[in-house]
Amino acid sequence: MDYKPRLKEKYDKEIVAALTQQFQYKNKMQVPRLVKISINQGVSGAITDKKMIETGIEEMSMISGQKSVMTKSKKDISNFKLRKGMPIGVRVTLRNERMYEFLDRLISVAIPRIRDFRGINDKGFDGKGNFSFGVTEQIIFPEINIDKVSKMNGMNITLVTSAPNDQEAYALLKEFGLPFKNQK
Repeated sequence: MDYKPRLKEKYDKEIVAALTQQFQYKNKMQVPRLVKISINQGVSGAITDKKMIETGIEEMSMISGQKSVMTKSKKDISNFKLRKGMPIGVRVTLRNERMYEFLDRLISVAIPRIRDFRGINDKGFDGKGNFSFGVTEQIIFPEINIDKVSKMNGMNITLVTSAPNDQEAYALLKEFGLPFKNQK
């Protein structure tokens, strides 16, 4: 038995057909697809407390299901007491099955747990078919034990698509089930 993530199956069976009809594609390969998901988290207190980076790596690895890596500063900034090479954040890039699994958990479990949620703002498109948005608390993910959280950290999530423009990327993400605020 071959395992296939739920959203990957939905993409193959429903989304390709819907987008082909909507944008009049001549070939299945023209249909935009999700390429990767990048998750970044800046850990502000990491300059003074080294354990915060380790906690960030551990939490991000639990959320994504893949080992995350530490990001280091590229230059000195004296106002922030920052030296080149100091750890300042955590990042992870998801592709293939893990990407679809994460997106499924994000849409069906994590986003509904956001307090006072009225939809994702659709202003996060970059003009080339990629969409970025921020999450203010890491505790919306069920993998995180709220009792063990010492500091609330938000994260930036970027969905990279193969769409040539924002309209096609918006249609793709809408078909996946991302709850946008302003319906176009």
